[in-house]
Amino acid sequence: MKRTKMEGKGKQKWYITVRDWLSGVFGKNTLLFLSFFVGVCGATVAIVVKNLLHFTTNLLNTAFPEAQVNYYYLAFPMVGILLTALFVRYWVKDDLSHGVSIVLNSISNYGGKLRPHNVYSSMVASSITVGFGGSVGMEAPIVLTGSAVGSNLARLFNLTPKQTILLLGCGSAAAMGAIFKAPIAAVVFAIEVLMLDLTTTSIVPLLISAATGTILSMFFLGEDVMLTNAPITPFQIKNVWLYIVLGIATGLMSVYFLRMSRVVDRLFSKIKQYYLKIIIGGLALGGLIFVFPAFYGEGYGNIAQLMRDDSLGLFKNSPFFSFISQDYWVLLLFLAGIIFLKVVATTITNASGGVGGVFAPSLFIGAFVGYFIAIILRHFCNIDAPITNCVLAGMAGVLAGVMHAPLTGIFLIAELTSGFGLLIPLMVTSPIAYVTAKMFEPYSVYTRRLAQKGKLKTHNKDKYAIRQIDFLSLLDKNVRTVPLNATLRQYVDIIADCKRNIFVVVDDQHKFVGLLLMDEHRDTIFKPELYDTYSVRDLLYIPDVVVFDTDTAEEMVAKFKQTDNFNLPVITKDRKYLGFLSRAKVLDVYKDVIAEESDD
Repeated sequence: MKRTKMEGKGKQKWYITVRDWLSGVFGKNTLLFLSFFVGVCGATVAIVVKNLLHFTTNLLNTAFPEAQVNYYYLAFPMVGILLTALFVRYWVKDDLSHGVSIVLNSISNYGGKLRPHNVYSSMVASSITVGFGGSVGMEAPIVLTGSAVGSNLARLFNLTPKQTILLLGCGSAAAMGAIFKAPIAAVVFAIEVLMLDLTTTSIVPLLISAATGTILSMFFLGEDVMLTNAPITPFQIKNVWLYIVLGIATGLMSVYFLRMSRVVDRLFSKIKQYYLKIIIGGLALGGLIFVFPAFYGEGYGNIAQLMRDDSLGLFKNSPFFSFISQDYWVLLLFLAGIIFLKVVATTITNASGGVGGVFAPSLFIGAFVGYFIAIILRHFCNIDAPITNCVLAGMAGVLAGVMHAPLTGIFLIAELTSGFGLLIPLMVTSPIAYVTAKMFEPYSVYTRRLAQKGKLKTHNKDKYAIRQIDFLSLLDKNVRTVPLNATLRQYVDIIADCKRNIFVVVDDQHKFVGLLLMDEHRDTIFKPELYDTYSVRDLLYIPDVVVFDTDTAEEMVAKFKQTDNFNLPVITKDRKYLGFLSRAKVLDVYKDVIAEESDD
């Protein structure tokens, strides 16, 4: 049944009434109340998703005996990807890949608005994917879901774009806090990865949401954090070099992660047949999990095994277990295989139709890099490297490098271990990994595509404001054109009919040739005896710099700086004249964007 206009008005009247009531009760603190409510919703999302995942996993474990599970690895991932792809294609009918990138895109280009289906679609799709063994994480879909809760709540109460973005960030922080029970890392994530402004206006709501989400998660899921009992070795100054090495190694691993994921993604993008992509991806992922059982699902249990120095147990269900257990070199080879093929398994999962994030895979790979370096030093260099410390520092390093978020890496791992005893090693490894990765990859796994399109909002407000300028919409098309073959007499007639002192010279195809600057030849135009002997060609000025319609806003601004001109002609690549661009108009738009982005 169609909803009538009166019903629509009734609904609108309902939420406006609630909004007015909130404003009357809480006054200027209404946003703080909403941030608390978003925190409750974000925690609920995380709890529901975790339970959905456990339900799916337990269902499969109950239905299929563990003795045969190794062979089912060949089928489970394909079934999960197929079910997810069908759900997304025929129910959601929207793109759910790269959840954090979707959030960043909404912040940068849509005032923080996310579609209503994002409130549930990502958590359902990712639960199916990961529950059936997809080698991805749940964090990005949960963050997208929490962000969608905040965004749609803001839309419901008709909040401003700035307030919408803040509530979106609150939803993200609440979800992150609930997943990891790490409220500080959740707030840092919202500021560092989602690039929200660090102001008093934003920090208090973020803290409220993150704390609310964390407390509710502890209440329903228990107070223990993921790595509560991690046997951390106290920091010793003599081991500083080790954490420096880990920083460089994890930074380079982050570069490999970013580039290999793009390679695999491009390969799958060439497969145009929808179901063929699912079949190839499902078989490839199933084969990888069959050989490397650690690739099944999120993989957090495997990290705990590494900290217990139980690397052999990772291959218990692998068909090559007997070979691995007999030769230490074979074990090292298979550990290296896990490190370098995990990103392949993750990208295949998403590229073939699954839904999941790279948060857990980043931590997974970092843990294995740290463990691999530690055992190499122990067995071949006779150096007593602390395994748990190396595993945790490696996790922070790859997370910092892949996401370009060193602070998130530091605080997340510190909170996951229920203490800050590892803080100094993390403060060494994480920034070094970030700097190393950024030398080769200027953008993170989340920001690359948006940045290449010039649509990424960053902490640099000047750069963001410039990128928001659509200079083609600012063109002055009232500047008169003069034919190249015109005589001085014809030019004077045009001047008499115009109040401008600048003119554009075009040829027979209306292609830009140059300019006529009246102030430069004022003495000539007042000599009637030259009217029929002089032509426009004799007075032509050819500018050194013009703006092309394909230039970015940054390139346009650079050309104004280069010339110090107040106006520049804009032409196409084949030199068709489009109009004139005024420095003053550009500056006005720039000021408007900056004012809109400034604090209220």
